[in-house]
Amino acid sequence: MRGLALGALALASAVLLAACSHGQRLGGYRDALSPAEHVRLGSSYEAQGLRAEAAAQYRAAVRSDPGCAECWLALGNTEFSEGRFKKAGAAFRKALKASPHHPGAANNLAMVLLARGGDLREAEALAQDALKNAGALRPYVLDTLAAIYIREGRLAEAAALLDLAEAETPEADRLVRDQLRKTRESITAADKPAPEGIAK
Repeated sequence: MRGLALGALALASAVLLAACSHGQRLGGYRDALSPAEHVRLGSSYEAQGLRAEAAAQYRAAVRSDPGCAECWLALGNTEFSEGRFKKAGAAFRKALKASPHHPGAANNLAMVLLARGGDLREAEALAQDALKNAGALRPYVLDTLAAIYIREGRLAEAAALLDLAEAETPEADRLVRDQLRKTRESITAADKPAPEGIAK
């Protein structure tokens, strides 16, 4: 009898933990975590490479507070990193609805449009809007805008933006500097003449 009771207790504990980890109500109890706590937990999961668990936390955050721009941004970033550009774009649009002119959401939606071959005019407008309040994101936004210009064949303007971004990026920030280098290589590749007989 005691073994049966312990088994039932273990099962009830497992069900409770599973429900808590997915932000669902169980037996009338509300989610114990705030949207911000779900985002922090999701970020922790991401840092450990646990993307599915991170996405589940971000989804719990937006279910709990659909007006939380940072929650939508986190979910969109996860969808983008998984190559789910349509879902990422939808999440970034919801972030912008919650917080118009949010620089991270505007920049990242511009990146989605680039990745999906979307409207470059909209992508440029979003990046320009993000640039107005970019703060520490400014080098990233300049890189996005440069990528848009490269796609449009505006190579000199793209190079000038990359010069600005490099000047504003701390030397120790290898992640941004590596991205800027890759974008600059895109200018070089786009500027090379196509071999004879091959259309560019």
